[in-house]
Amino acid sequence: MSRIDAMRQEMGGADPRAEKKVKDHLEPFVRGFIEKASFAVMASSNRGGDCDASPKGGIPGFIKVIDERTLLFPDVGGNRLFQTYQNFESNPKVGLVMMIPGIDATVRVNGRVEILDAAELDARRMKAETHMQDANSHLVQGILVHIDEAYFHCPRSMQFAKLWDSGFIADNCGQSLQQLVGQEKA
Repeated sequence: MSRIDAMRQEMGGADPRAEKKVKDHLEPFVRGFIEKASFAVMASSNRGGDCDASPKGGIPGFIKVIDERTLLFPDVGGNRLFQTYQNFESNPKVGLVMMIPGIDATVRVNGRVEILDAAELDARRMKAETHMQDANSHLVQGILVHIDEAYFHCPRSMQFAKLWDSGFIADNCGQSLQQLVGQEKA
């Protein structure tokens, strides 16, 4: 028995409700959440297992639900390091956590990607949908996600972190980043 299987057994097994919620498609509630999400973290790794987690943001609805098994992330210009895309060249697997500011729950999606170039996005009439526009706010390429797993995730971690607690946020907003972390930015 593996260490993980032993831990599950020792803790009474996986919660049946948790096991039931993992689907290979978007249920209506999960779809609705994604359509309102304005932030996501996209996790990838290369063939060697080197990982990257990349934040993605935009106006709610920037993540396009193509159908119950497919999402499209139009990618707005960023730092031009392209670590996520480099990982996808050797490993098409992706993990996503999507968030709505102020809501403790998240949605998780795992799947496989297909990269779309700017011309393919243009053919789909995709535009950069952000609250802020600058010289780099244009679509570079897109990530089509073929869903393997999709599910609503409980709010405990957000509550543990007080992520959306207005008092906690106000305390942080009253400080500069340097004051908060106690160091100068590199």
